[in-house]
Amino acid sequence: MNTWYTVKVKYTKEQDDGTFKRVTEPYLVDSVSFTDAEARIYEEVGSYVRGEFMITGMSKTDYADIISYDDDGQWYKCRASYESLDADSGKSKKVTHNYLVMASSVKEAFDRMSESLKDMLVTVEISGITLSPIVDVLPYSGEIEAKEPEARTQVYAPVQDEESMDDEEFEEEEAGEDDDMDEDEASTHADSSFEDETER
Repeated sequence: MNTWYTVKVKYTKEQDDGTFKRVTEPYLVDSVSFTDAEARIYEEVGSYVRGEFMITGMSKTDYADIISYDDDGQWYKCRASYESLDADSGKSKKVTHNYLVMASSVKEAFDRMSESLKDMLVTVEISGITLSPIVDVLPYSGEIEAKEPEARTQVYAPVQDEESMDDEEFEEEEAGEDDDMDEDEASTHADSSFEDETER
């Protein structure tokens, strides 16, 4: 099972107009520890970022699956829930998982999530979709296979606009998702309380 870490990287980025600006961007890294995530960021990001960069924050992030496609798009965070029978109490309980899916819009993210979950033996409700700030996902080589867009089957279900698809609970989790590592880990890394001037 993959263990994912969100790592925030601060560096000087060239803008479309040719000017340069200091930005902080989050990456999702598949690693076995905070130390491994840091090493992977320096290896992966350092290969294409010009000049110096620094890690300003790191947090463990829970995703049930990363749904990638071989096309240009953005990452959307999706929440899916289903009812499960508790073996001990015999009562039904709600189980919720977070997914990260690549898509070009909220509707396409919904369609791709529906397609990915269609073979589950329980009824799954997609209860929230938001655009993620994640700029790139760095799995270990070959562990995530990108799907071909033309090979998938669209699931045309009624989709509301982006704002109405985000329930209040989902937004609160987004706000609290970036909790930093514990104090022992934090002492070996850069301070994650830095507030970037870049608006996301």
